[in-house]
Amino acid sequence: MTWQNWAGNVTASPARVRTPRSAPEVAEEVARAKADGLAIRMTGTGHSFTPVAITDGVLLSPAGLTAIRSVDAEAGLVTAEAGCPLSKLNAELFARGLSLTNMGDIQVQTVAGATQTGTHGTGRSSGGMAAQVAALELVLADGSIVTCSADQPDPGGADDLFAAARVGLGALGLVTAVTFRVEPTFLLHAREEPMRWSEVTARLPELISDNEHFEFYWFPHSEGCLVKRNNRSDGPARPLPRWRYWLDDELLSNSLFGATTRLGHLVPATIKPVNSVASRALSARSYTDAPYRVFTSPRRVRFKEQEYAIPAEHLPAVLTEIRGLFARKDWLISFPIEVRLAPSDDPWLSTAYGRDSAYIAIHVFRASPHAEYFAELEKVMTAVGGRPHWGKMHTRDAGYLRGVYPRFDDFLALRDQLDPERRFGNDYLRQVLGS
Repeated sequence: MTWQNWAGNVTASPARVRTPRSAPEVAEEVARAKADGLAIRMTGTGHSFTPVAITDGVLLSPAGLTAIRSVDAEAGLVTAEAGCPLSKLNAELFARGLSLTNMGDIQVQTVAGATQTGTHGTGRSSGGMAAQVAALELVLADGSIVTCSADQPDPGGADDLFAAARVGLGALGLVTAVTFRVEPTFLLHAREEPMRWSEVTARLPELISDNEHFEFYWFPHSEGCLVKRNNRSDGPARPLPRWRYWLDDELLSNSLFGATTRLGHLVPATIKPVNSVASRALSARSYTDAPYRVFTSPRRVRFKEQEYAIPAEHLPAVLTEIRGLFARKDWLISFPIEVRLAPSDDPWLSTAYGRDSAYIAIHVFRASPHAEYFAELEKVMTAVGGRPHWGKMHTRDAGYLRGVYPRFDDFLALRDQLDPERRFGNDYLRQVLGS
């Protein structure tokens, strides 16, 4: 069979595909792969834009590992199997009066795929998905099944496995279950409004410091931005009316936006006027709802994406440089540029490891050329020590990444210890981690 990711830019033709239904079955597949001299990887839902999950050896589907094993409200812990979609986890937690503290802007990924690639949202003091992980269950290259956490010694003499494996790229072991720290559910008040570029950039310190969750989107070739501020609320809940959700999130953000991006791909000259009209047509809205209904939105227009985490203090200068590039280049870009924030955290390969970070994400329609646009902005990000999102397109290699991750060599040493034969290796890991 041929496997393809969501964006359609990554394909794989594995020697065989299997769907294990338990950690012991994953261990059996690892043993078979070893006997056959094959590499073995596990996919998620294909929402990575890099070939991080693929192999020409044994490809494991997570479709048989989707159970929520346990929910302990008193301890504030939930354990879900690797292939459990975030949407299923969020719904189950909500039904039990619980919630993750923070999350990204979509919920179609699996829990293992989201954590292993460093998926994040935006937050003043609450970090990404991996920062909320309390324990991991993994199958190692020798076929053993281990659990690691911050509260227990690392198994098998693998020092610091928990610190390394929370964002492990599947390079240290195949994750079969993830335990998250959760909290009693709360309400978020969402405030979304259009704002001009000059106002957003002038007010950045205030917007970042005064809001628990702040982000904004800039529409290239225009002065228009959409600013989102989410803060905890005592209530009462006031969800978006169904008609407003359908109008904004389904019709405008998906159906109409999809049509205009396809038009822009076919007739690039339409992009600037469409972006200008779109940025002026934005309207303000506010509502109060459960966290996952505020944090996440449907995303049905398929695209390619690059995202970098930069030291937060460099954000104003980098935004100025990006705006200057658009003034100097003849680019025609239909997708908004997204800016988010995250606090420092401690998983070794987290893009926010050891520093408060600002994230800048750029997109193009999946069928449109991206090479020059992505390369030019990558130069800006890497000039300030930017770290590429592990699941989004970039050209960095181990030589560069060693210089921006203080624990990079520690991660490689642990990998040498746990997977000396590179049973979990693939071309992408050879690029970003070396041989």
